[in-house]
Amino acid sequence: MDDFLRLSADTARFTYGAPRAFAFGDDGRLLWFLRSTGPADASDSLWVLDTATGAETRLADPRQLCPPPGPGSRVGARSGPVPDGLPDDRRYALPLAERRLRERIRLVAAGIGSYALSGDGRSAVFALHGRLHRVTADTAGAAEAAGPGRPPEELPTAGPAFDPRPNADGSRTAYVTGDALHVTPGGRISPDDGARWGVAEFAAAEELGRSRGHWWSPDGQTLLAARVDESALQRRWFTDPAHPELPAEDFAYPEAGGPNADVQLWVLGPSGTRVRVDWDAEAYPYVSDAGWHAGETAAGEILLTVQDRLQRTVLLLSADPATGRTRELSRTEHPRWVDPMVPGTPARLPDGRMLTAADTPGGAARGLAVDGVPLTGDGIQVRRAAGVHGGRLLVEVGLRDPSGQQVLLLDPETGAATPLADGPGVNSVLADAGTLLLTRADADGIRRTVRTPDGREFTPADLSQPLPYRVVPVLERVTEHGVPTALVLPRGHVPGRRLPVLVDAYGGPGYQDVSAEPRRWQAKQWWADQGFAVVTVDNRGTPYVSPAFTHAVYRGFSEVTLEDQVAALHALGARHPDLDLGRVGVRGWSYGGYLAALAVLRRPDVFHAASAGAAPTDFRHYDTAYTERYLGLPQEEPGVYERDSLIPDAPKLTRPLLLTTGLADDNVHPSHTLRLSRALTDAGRPHRLLALPGVTHMTPGGTREKVMALELEFFREVLG
Repeated sequence: MDDFLRLSADTARFTYGAPRAFAFGDDGRLLWFLRSTGPADASDSLWVLDTATGAETRLADPRQLCPPPGPGSRVGARSGPVPDGLPDDRRYALPLAERRLRERIRLVAAGIGSYALSGDGRSAVFALHGRLHRVTADTAGAAEAAGPGRPPEELPTAGPAFDPRPNADGSRTAYVTGDALHVTPGGRISPDDGARWGVAEFAAAEELGRSRGHWWSPDGQTLLAARVDESALQRRWFTDPAHPELPAEDFAYPEAGGPNADVQLWVLGPSGTRVRVDWDAEAYPYVSDAGWHAGETAAGEILLTVQDRLQRTVLLLSADPATGRTRELSRTEHPRWVDPMVPGTPARLPDGRMLTAADTPGGAARGLAVDGVPLTGDGIQVRRAAGVHGGRLLVEVGLRDPSGQQVLLLDPETGAATPLADGPGVNSVLADAGTLLLTRADADGIRRTVRTPDGREFTPADLSQPLPYRVVPVLERVTEHGVPTALVLPRGHVPGRRLPVLVDAYGGPGYQDVSAEPRRWQAKQWWADQGFAVVTVDNRGTPYVSPAFTHAVYRGFSEVTLEDQVAALHALGARHPDLDLGRVGVRGWSYGGYLAALAVLRRPDVFHAASAGAAPTDFRHYDTAYTERYLGLPQEEPGVYERDSLIPDAPKLTRPLLLTTGLADDNVHPSHTLRLSRALTDAGRPHRLLALPGVTHMTPGGTREKVMALELEFFREVLG
């Protein structure tokens, strides 16, 4: 590998040493976060910043708590010796449930992957290779040289612990082991009924934004717990061909058109009482959020958000923990689907009113409504409701170009907006009790500022590798649809020199490629410096332009995606004559891999070579919640699924195609790529296949960079 690829691999794409997973505690006086010691350190420690002094203290060092094992030692949930020769992430084994959850939330860091705060925010618990630890921060001693709090305490468990959660005062911790919910001190509190307790099922964690399955009541005595029955689901299997001595793994997968997990919510009381939360689960099977409302108006209330299978109706329900009876608080409906891209809604405000997402007439903007009354208009694209600050709503929005993001304060009565962070780049916010954490990401990097109610400011240390490139892509909106595009040229490019084009895009729902966030442009600049004009297009279906723009892929991915990519490429070629549209390659991963393969199969006149990684080649074999939201049920829309499948197109291949798949990918199962490869082989169409043993969807550990080097050789060979 060259220097950039090696540096990217060694620093996990320039993330090691950057603080992450921020959470305020103790009424804003503590800011908790995870960070490693620098760009060469993969192992995150738990830190706290005292907002009274700005002092940072490391509270838990994973190397001291759980030193790396030697060959043949027993670690984590593995029941036998760990074979030599395995990569570190397999030798230093995590409990299976935690490993899979890290895939769902796209977590690549080692060490302490996540933590949970007590209700008062003064203590935290975390699992480290199945062992459960608790640490307490002492605000009064935060400035002392010795650091705040006591050393981490290891808590007894019944087995490898997963997703620990402390109660209000930190005196008890709930955790999952062996698919059962336990409390320490105490013991097992879920029944042995064959179901999984206290966890989020695949669909919730991967597609609905809910990665947890148990919640403490505000008084710390009672638990709300998810019961997940996956017995009706098909099983999917993995095996590592490089290590045939290891047994295969399997997991339950909700395939489009098939059964989902049966998810129930139960209230588990301190004396062994169990009350089931009652709602119409047949009509609304998806639980996208749940928890206890800790506001002054209803301290003992359970709030849950449920959706119908096609996600056209979202209900916010209130549940009585004593009886399990529910009542509807708000209803959000859309004839296509209720877009899940407004985190923080629906929600109950401190005064008891309901905050919901609401599209403006005609689908020009995604806004907010309070008790059904619109609060924002067409000029504000709401992206996240971040809480309440000084009596006003704290929201992240798009005001200008979709590549940027601003932070506003909204008056909940009038909708009057006051800018809080409206500079260039992507601005975001975290707030608690008047203290703010403001983050700005732009071409000059990522900067974070803690701002206290009395006006003091602190900057959490960022120890990550400085970004190699300062990239300022050429951003343009093209075609009659105003499609966002970006163009990155080689540094030092001489106008008049014709360049082969590399389309490097995702193109799918739920992810924005053309953004001012600087880390995502580093690899694109590297590609450009290899001699390409790198083009990125956010076609219709991607978020943050408008609801109508996003909903354009209703009942069909392929036509709209490809139409916009082709039209945008031609528009950019007309504006930038150095783009040689006679030599166009396309690359992508996941939906981007689907786009890449689709491009050369259906438009070989425009795209001359493709590298398609982890492509979902037939959405009949992808998961329920994602696929059915856009395409409907395959039993009801067979033509839609057939049109969007790549398998029937295999005999049409005339251009060079490199297919890549990770053989441990539990998101886009390797069978997707292998089915297309088999169809191509059956049709006599030459292609290349790169199968990566032990590699997951996230391509961690430098795999992504190694694949990029191979892709570069491929494109240089076939594009000339």
